[in-house]
Order: sequence, then C-alpha cells, then structure tokens
Amino acid sequence: MSKNIEHYVNKEPFDPHTIEALTPEQERYYMASQWKMIWWRLQGHKLAVISGFILIFMYASILIAEFLAPYNLHSRDTDFIYAPPQQVHFFHEGSFEGPFVYGMDYHLNMENLKREYTINTNKIDRLRFFCLGDSYSFWGVIEGSFHVVCPAEDGTMFLFGTDRLGRDMFSRILYGSRVSLTVGLIGITVSFLLGISIGGAAGYFGGWVDATVQRVIEILRSMPELPLWMALSAALPVNWSPILVYLGITIILGMLDWPGLARAVRSKLLALREEDYCTAATLMGAKPRRIIGRHLLPNFMSHLIASATLSIPSMILGETALSFLGLGLRPPITSWGVLLVEAQNINAVALYPWLMLPMLPVIVVVLAFNFLGDGLRDAADPYS
Repeated sequence: MSKNIEHYVNKEPFDPHTIEALTPEQERYYMASQWKMIWWRLQGHKLAVISGFILIFMYASILIAEFLAPYNLHSRDTDFIYAPPQQVHFFHEGSFEGPFVYGMDYHLNMENLKREYTINTNKIDRLRFFCLGDSYSFWGVIEGSFHVVCPAEDGTMFLFGTDRLGRDMFSRILYGSRVSLTVGLIGITVSFLLGISIGGAAGYFGGWVDATVQRVIEILRSMPELPLWMALSAALPVNWSPILVYLGITIILGMLDWPGLARAVRSKLLALREEDYCTAATLMGAKPRRIIGRHLLPNFMSHLIASATLSIPSMILGETALSFLGLGLRPPITSWGVLLVEAQNINAVALYPWLMLPMLPVIVVVLAFNFLGDGLRDAADPYS
C-alpha cells in the first residue's frame, strides 16, 4: 500500500542565486564588457604586450625627436666622414668616469682610399645631459637648442656612425622615424575608411553592388603589388613639394590596401544582416548608414582593429621599398627608406657596414606590429 507524500510548498521568494551562487570572480567575468575581456585576454599574451609598449615608446619618441637627437638633422662634420660608431663607456683604466666616448684620429688609406679611424684612449669626451647643443626648429614652429644628451664640448658622439657627408646616423634615424611611422598610420586610415565604406555597402545591400565590388577587388588583388606601387609613385609630378609627395605616397599605399579589409567587412555583414536586431532596426525605420555604423560594425570592430594592426607593417615596408628604389620620398625628406639609399652601393656597405643600421628600426617595428596584431586577433574573441 503506497504511502501518501505530503505536498510541500516553500513560501519564501524565489532567488536563483541561492541554488548556484556566483563567486566574485565569476560575477566580474560575466558582467565585464567585451573590450574589458579583450584587454584581460591580451594581458596573457606577453609578447603582444611587450610589443605594444615598444610601439608606444617609438611613436612617443617621434613627438620629441628634436630633443632626443644629439645633432640637428642637417648638421655636418666634414672631419668625420664615414666615421664608425662610437661606443659609450663608463670606466677608464679602472676608474669610473661616467658615460663618455673616446675620441677618434683619422687618416686616409691610400691603397683602398678608405677613411680609417683609430680610437684615441687619451681623449675622453664626456656626454652632457639636458644640455644646449645644435639649434633646431621644433616641428617647424619653435626655435630651440635643448637636447636630452649632447656630445662633449669640441667632442663627438656618433652612436651609429656618420654618412658620406659627416651627418650623425643616429639623429637621422630618429628624425626619419617621424615620416616612416606616420606613413603607416595615415595609410591605414585611408584604407580603413575605404574598406569599411565599400565592404559595408557590398555586404549590406548585396546584389549588383556586391557583384561590382567583388569584381573590382579581384582585379586589384590580381595585380602585383610592388610594380603597381612603383608605377603610381613614378606618376607623381616631379615638381611637387616634399609634403605633397609624402601625402601622395601614403594615399597610394592606403588605396591599394583596402580590398582585403573590404572583403572581411563584406563577409561579416552578409552574416549579421539577417540577425533579428538588424531586422528590428529596419522595421523601426533606421537608415542603412545607421544600421551599418550603429548596429553591425561594433559587433566585429575588434577584429577590424586586429586586421588594421597587421596591415600597418606592409605600408611601412612599402614606403621603405619605394624610397630605397628612388620612387618614393626623396631628400630633403628623411625616412628610413631614404637613409637606406646610401646602402645601394655594395662597395660602400662593405667598407662602412653601419650604413645598413636604418634596417634595425624597420625590423623592430614590423615584428612588433605583427606580434601585437597576433595578440589582438587572439584576444578579439574572448569567449573562445
């Protein structure tokens, strides 16, 4: 005989958290925004974080390149043409002397006509810090002569050596970073605007708009990139000012980089335009521009930022290649590619290998952007 079980009803108000209470860490995770979760995941990618700090430092240095450079961009020392790099020392014959460099003596080797320099350990050139040195025009506006570090009075400090005109390579690399690093930023801005606009229209409207954009992208992607850069750069008028040439090169680099970004935007919008919130916005009378900009793009903006970060190195390399070939920027503008023009002569490089030093910042920046882009791409999907 079955026993009747008494029916029980709990009169307390229902609280789901009493069944499965969230720990503070879980609540912090579930309540976090997407950008905060991306930042948390990016912090776990140590190489990307280090690369990010390197890039922040390098981009901050271009703002005060005049202060950081020990010499003016155009300062020449005809007594030290093709001088080798000078090493910074702290001790002389066992005693601490502070940061200094040894002086150099010069003579011409008549057998190979090479300028040979020997270290003169009897001449100690102590470095000066927060000092007055070569005059300059800060961003072409304010005249000044204050530097973070200067050579000794009547001394030299060529950390990366000098070129064929006796100009300090370290100072010129610092000045050149202002052009080479901003080329990538301006170029990716042009590419970003074109890619989002054209790719967004193709993905949202579809039909003949999508077909036309796809054919244009396929044509542009089928052309070899470097010869196309060279042809468009060579077409720039020779009587243009250096600023116009700089803007022309950046626009060329940006206009030829947008197809990849446009294709990524198109594929995302094709999938998202069928979502319920997009249909609801359309029924409420929202215009296509608002739907794309307000509702669709924010859903994958993190992926676009990661893609843009990976595209900047190609633009920096493009400017460097064009300037190295003589089709990009030209003196008096100074960039890393312009500095590498002197390394075209293999005989000069064999005798004076420090002329290849402008390659170092190019390599560092490209690797840093690639590592940061990989980290951002992994962090862009925090739920994976």
